[in-house]
Amino acid sequence: MIEVERLSKTYGDARGIEDITFSVEKGEILGFLGPNGAGKTTTMRILTCFMSATSGSAKVAGYDIFEDSLKVRSKIGYLPETVPLYTDMQVPVYLRFVAGLKDVPWKKINFKVAEVMEQVGLTHMAHKFIGELSKGYRQRVGLAQALVNDPEVLILDEPTIGLDPKQIVEIRSLIKGLGGGRTIMLSSHILPEVSMLCERVIIIDEGKIKAMDTPDNLMSRLHAAGRVQARIDGPKDKVLKALREISGAKKADAVSDGGATNLYIVEFADGKAGAHLIPRVVTAGGWDLHELTPMRLSLEDIFIRIVTEEDIKQ
Repeated sequence: MIEVERLSKTYGDARGIEDITFSVEKGEILGFLGPNGAGKTTTMRILTCFMSATSGSAKVAGYDIFEDSLKVRSKIGYLPETVPLYTDMQVPVYLRFVAGLKDVPWKKINFKVAEVMEQVGLTHMAHKFIGELSKGYRQRVGLAQALVNDPEVLILDEPTIGLDPKQIVEIRSLIKGLGGGRTIMLSSHILPEVSMLCERVIIIDEGKIKAMDTPDNLMSRLHAAGRVQARIDGPKDKVLKALREISGAKKADAVSDGGATNLYIVEFADGKAGAHLIPRVVTAGGWDLHELTPMRLSLEDIFIRIVTEEDIKQ
């Protein structure tokens, strides 16, 4: 549904994105993850025909973004980071205006507006001016304008930025419900959001794609530096010394101070190959082992490791 091949964008001597290639399947929700200035918004603006690329190619819903930009625009719904709203318009008036711009047949405009307002939970706000709405409801209006032409592809740039926790949950639920028949590409700084919503993740940094896989596969790939946590009853200094001397251990730290019993995290250079030695070390020291648990990397761990280029195997 989205095909990107060696796409680049430069601004004079400055780099926007460089030689990026990826694809998004029909019905897939793809997360686009990266720090500020990584190239997320630039990529989305190119795919929505908002700006041109310097080189490379891309197709959306089968249409070339350079040769068939009007066809591409008719197939997409775009929610930019800053939603272009007219605050002195009532919600349905604004949506009817947008529907007309998007060439929704005039006989269907009222129906489509009512449908998307119901879909995003705006029906009870029909009498309100957009300027009277909270940020959460303005974001719903932004989603409604992106949906009013019934697009095959949704491109959402930071859809929950600036919202409070309750609003984030509501918008996240709305986006999840929009999947299935539609292809969705969204960018976000909120790592749990990407993990909950997206089937596949692209991590981009400095204009280049650093990783692309499912969240679970990324976690598995980065388990080369495996970590385990152990709760041990024994003198902390001696326990730490013994753990750090285990073959293959990169580091060991005490993460709690419970008196005689402490929780330790041990990281091994080669997966968890040395974890089986921990019980032996504890027994040899005459201490008691109360817990030994492998630790699963979070998406946040993955993101930090990838953008700081720590132990990455592409």
